[in-house]
Amino acid sequence: MFVQTQKTPNPNSLKFLPGKKVSNDGPYEILNKDETNNSLLRNILSINGVTGIFLSEEFLSVNKLDNEKWENIQHIVISYINEYYSEGNEFIINESESQKDLNKYGDIEKKIIKILETKIRPAVARDGGDITFKEFKNGKVTVMLKGSCSGCPSSTLTLKQGVQNLLCHYIPEVKEVLAV
Repeated sequence: MFVQTQKTPNPNSLKFLPGKKVSNDGPYEILNKDETNNSLLRNILSINGVTGIFLSEEFLSVNKLDNEKWENIQHIVISYINEYYSEGNEFIINESESQKDLNKYGDIEKKIIKILETKIRPAVARDGGDITFKEFKNGKVTVMLKGSCSGCPSSTLTLKQGVQNLLCHYIPEVKEVLAV
């Protein structure tokens, strides 16, 4: 198996593409090895300097501390991924956090979620990250950035010039977008 890597806009995040399905149940982020029983995720989170893993359908992105070098981490992650799939595992994650119930949201929130899901999330995923809706209140949309986007130097620019402009264009009630 050949695991490809891709740089992301965040120098402390690297995208790993195993060529197999990674998550069978939506995006998933894990920051602490004690929060999972998955052997691969526990092994990667045990690597010195690794701070978190974001899993999407076709890739996983690994975040590291600023003072660690990728050459000390990358080959170990690839080795763990190869070993995991060679043991016959089909997915890394086969279940994720429960899907949001859209019925609990009003019309504006549903429009915001639809735009995030269809227009913004695919672009963010190409860079190894994810964006999820948290809240809409008093014209302000609160979102959560995950994976490579979390802590990325260019995420503020993306949030203001990309996400905010797009949401304000399609939904006049939106005045500002904030990240938590």
